[in-house]
Parts: sequence; C-alpha cells; structure tokens
Amino acid sequence: MRKLLFSLAFALALVWGAASAQTLTVAAGAVGMELELVRDAAQRFMDANPGVTVNVLDTPDLADDRLGLYLQFFEARSPEVDLYQIDVIWPGDLEEHFVDLFEFGAGDVVDQHFPAIVENNTVDGRLIGIPWFTDAGLLYYRTDLLEKYGFDGPPATWSELTEMAQVIQDGERAEGNTDFWGFVWQGNAYEGLTCDALEWIASNAGGRIIEPDGVITVYNPNAVEIIDLAASWVGTISPPGVTGFAEEDARLMFQAGNAAFQRNWPYAYSLGQGPDSDIAGLFDVSPLPAGDAEGGTPAATLGGWQLGVSRYSENPELAAELALFLTSYEEQKIRAIVGTFNPTIMALYEDPEVLEAVPFFGALYDVFINAVARPSTITAPDYAEVSRLFFRAVHDVLTGVEEADTALALLELDLEAFTGFPTGSP
Repeated sequence: MRKLLFSLAFALALVWGAASAQTLTVAAGAVGMELELVRDAAQRFMDANPGVTVNVLDTPDLADDRLGLYLQFFEARSPEVDLYQIDVIWPGDLEEHFVDLFEFGAGDVVDQHFPAIVENNTVDGRLIGIPWFTDAGLLYYRTDLLEKYGFDGPPATWSELTEMAQVIQDGERAEGNTDFWGFVWQGNAYEGLTCDALEWIASNAGGRIIEPDGVITVYNPNAVEIIDLAASWVGTISPPGVTGFAEEDARLMFQAGNAAFQRNWPYAYSLGQGPDSDIAGLFDVSPLPAGDAEGGTPAATLGGWQLGVSRYSENPELAAELALFLTSYEEQKIRAIVGTFNPTIMALYEDPEVLEAVPFFGALYDVFINAVARPSTITAPDYAEVSRLFFRAVHDVLTGVEEADTALALLELDLEAFTGFPTGSP
C-alpha cells in the first residue's frame, strides 16, 4: 500500500511538474553574433527562472524574408512564437499582432530608452515593441591602406570616396591582390538597399523618398545625380556581384582584407576585430560621406530592432517579462561590449566599460541619434510595398536596366498611384 501511494505521489509530481513547466519561443536574428548572444541571454533568464524553458528560433538574415516568415505565423494566429524581434520599420504595419507592452510593466522602464525610438514603436498609444538595439549606417575604412597611399583620413564626400577607392584598388592589384576592391556595400534588391540608397539621396540634399508630411520627393536632380554615381561604382570600385550583396557579403569581403571601404552597421566592428579577422587593428569607422550637392551632409539610415510580444502567445505575461529582461541595462551592456550592438538605453553611452570596448559609440553618438528614418510611419501599414517599389527601381539602375532619371520618374508615378500622396521638392 505504501509503495502504491509513493508511486501515485511520484506520478502526480511528474504531472504537476510538466504542467508547471513553461516554455517560451523567441524569433531572433542570426546576423553576426546575434544568435549566440540571444541564446546566452536566454540561458541567463532560465537560470534565474527555474522551470522556464526559452527556445530561440533562428530566422532568415534578410529582413524581407524574416517578415515573410512572421506573416505566416500571424496569418495562422500561431502561438508557437511568443516573442518576436521586429525591425524599426514594422510597428505600424504589424501592430495588430502584438500586445501593448504598457500593460505589462514597460511603462516603468521606457524612459531609459531613446525617446524617438519609443515614439516610433508606439502606435495609437500602444507600445508595440520595447527597444533592444539601435543602428545607423557607418563607413568602415582600412587605416593602414589610407596611410600607405597618402590619405590623411576617411573621405568627406562620395566623390572623394570614389577617387580614394580607385587609387587604393589599383595599387593593391598592382601588387598582386587581384581580388581586391575599393568599396563594398549592400546592393541586392531588398530592404538593405533601401537603407543604402536613402543614405545616398539624403546626403546629397535629395530628400527622404517620402517626407514625414506625406509629400513624395524621390524624383529630383540631386537624387538622380547620386544614384547615377552609385551605379558607376558597379564593376569599377565595387565588384559586379555587389548588386547581389547583403550585409554579411560585404562584411566577409572587407574582413578578409579584400576591400578598402565598406558600408555596414555597427555589429561588423567587433567581428572585424575578432581573432579570425585578417584586418583586426587595421580599420576604423567614421560617418558616411556627404554628397557634392549644395546642402549635402552625411546621412545614416536609422536601423534597429525591438522585441514585441505576440497577441497569440499563450503566456504573454512571461513573454513580456523575458522581453524586459533581454532589453535591460545589464543585457544591453553585454551586447554592446561583446557584439557592438548599439544600446537604446541612453545611460550606456556614458558607461566607462562600454566606451572602453567600443570607443566610437561616444565619438559617433550624434550619428546614431540623428539618423534618418525611413518613411515607415507615414506609409503604415503599407511601408513594405513602398520600400519594394523603391529598392527595385534603384536596383534597376545599378544593374543597367534603367537610367536613373527614368527609373526615379517612374517610381514617383508608382508611389503617387499607390499612396495617393502628392509630389513635391525635398
């Protein structure tokens, strides 16, 4: 009898343990060190919360592909994923699929984060995502090669970059490195090209595609001029295959020592200084160049990612607790030091340990807080299609399918028909 009671009690304990165990799934990125850092953070959360299991879902590198995967989950109202890593451009388009984090304690910490990002993530008073890390495009350059070829510092304009890249490329090839190129960037037909091309246009006083007041300004002489210049890079200072490049393609070529300059996000810095990098200690970063047009100034596209709790989660309270943990001061500090992910918590830009590990966070602080936003808010919930129209038009110019003047004129008509917005000058 005693044995039977013991067996019954043991069985009930197993059942209770299974019932009390809680599992969360996070859909996260895998560019650079992202996946490793998220898994490490998930383990720290599990260590602090016995009985909780956190699974990390590896999602596609390209934002467009990741969005497609997310939409499949949302259309099925799937509870399989509790917490989503969402792009800075998605809150307006996806808000119906996420809970309001203000209802789960985010109001107590949200003032720590950059106000502009919090505002971006707030739709009709609902906080769709808690800021996790921010981004802005940067210019990476080989300090040793600039010195070797007599340049005092990084280029101030895109024309200067073109000339410097050509000189360095010619010199390195003459010494036998036939795989060397002057400049690598993101030229594939995807969201990354929207980011690069917006930087080119905005830096040349060519506007922001669609302005915050809803005026379409993409077709103007300054925009045409700079897109023409970018197209001239393909096959000259940039490999012909750059029109198929995403972030990792550019990073790997630069990190292998086969490019003088690259445009990329801050995450590439720590990887470039890593033990497996051929250029560790031989490069630095600076603001992106300005255009030559009157009024041209350096422009960096605002990037970054947030964490949002799915409306279809079976445990939104615990998922929100995990989101607040992952975006906390302590966790953002680890990500900044180990992976060069820009914090969204303002105080971390004065943290001595962060600045020691990543000095340019302090030096380029103005770049990050003044980055140019894509027109995602004004075009919500249709930004994804607006971006597709833009990057396809630019890609047609880069690949020689269309002249810049024609491509941007047609793009203006397409955007006008799609959005109903008026056209005007930047």
